[in-house]
Amino acid sequence: MRSYLIPFSGLKVNILRWFGAEIGQGVRIKTGVRVKFPWQLVIKDFVWIGEDAWLDNLDLITIESNCCISQGVYLCTSNHDWGDRSFALSTAPIDIESGSWIAARASIAAGVRVGQSTVLGLGSVATRSLEPMTIYLGNPAIAVKPRKIRE
Repeated sequence: MRSYLIPFSGLKVNILRWFGAEIGQGVRIKTGVRVKFPWQLVIKDFVWIGEDAWLDNLDLITIESNCCISQGVYLCTSNHDWGDRSFALSTAPIDIESGSWIAARASIAAGVRVGQSTVLGLGSVATRSLEPMTIYLGNPAIAVKPRKIRE
């Protein structure tokens, strides 16, 4: 599904549900979002997915509650084995735990778990799992400081 022709978030959510996605309440999906296989998608409550995000989900993508997936984010659940003559395809799930923010143009590779309330900064690339309550930047993403949330 690519959502340029469907302007209303609620309609996009319902279409994804019709094709097998599990989507909670209060989810907002902006224009241009791409989802390869809706039946490989779980989104919990109050998640925002920004313009032109691409959920390239040959394997399961799970986004827990209260997450922000910003504009142009790329979530890729597959890769090819460059040591194999035929470049065999391999897949692994992506899990984004609650309260996390994946900033604009960031990318997450197959098999990565983003810990609770973690931030992956602008244009950063996560090729390994990210610890909870930490801010990551760069390519490859490295931890730069703990995330402190004010009450």
